[in-house]
Amino acid sequence: MTINPDLQGRSYPAAEVYDVGREKIREFARAVKATHPAHFDVAAAKALGHGDLVAPPTFAIIVAQRADAQLIEDPASGIDLSRVVHADQRFTHHRPIVAGDRLVAELHVDGVRAMGGGAMITTRSEIFALAPGADGDSGAAAGVREPVATTTSSILVRGEGQ
Repeated sequence: MTINPDLQGRSYPAAEVYDVGREKIREFARAVKATHPAHFDVAAAKALGHGDLVAPPTFAIIVAQRADAQLIEDPASGIDLSRVVHADQRFTHHRPIVAGDRLVAELHVDGVRAMGGGAMITTRSEIFALAPGADGDSGAAAGVREPVATTTSSILVRGEGQ
C-alpha cells in the first residue's frame, strides 16, 4: 500500500491521558543518563521553584509517540511500521513537565512528501497538561488545558524494494 497523500492536514484528537509519576521521571532520567538532582529529589526540584520532580526535556517523546501511534495505526494512512525510519525530532517546551502532570497530545500531520517509492511524513504533537478535575476527552472545556510542549517529528516510510 502506498502512503495516502491526503494525510497532510489531518489531525488526530487527544486520546488517553498520560499521568506523569515520580518513578516514571526517575526511570526515564536514568535511561537517558540525565543526572540533575531535580529529576530524582523532590527537595532539589522545589529549591528550583518547581512543584515536584522535573522531567528531562526529552520526556515529552513518551506522550508524543502515543499520539503518533494513532497515525501509524490508522489503516487509511498506508504506513507499514516495519518500513519506517525515524528522520528527525524537535522539541519546543512551553514549560517543564513535572510529576503530577496529566498530559494529552493532539497530533497534526503537517507534511507528506513523496520520495522515490516512499514518503517523508512530518507530524506535530501539541502536548497539554489538563487542569485538576479536567477529563482527557478532546471535548474538554476550553481553558482547562495548559500548553506544555510541541514536538515535531519526521519519518521516512521506505517504499517497496528500498
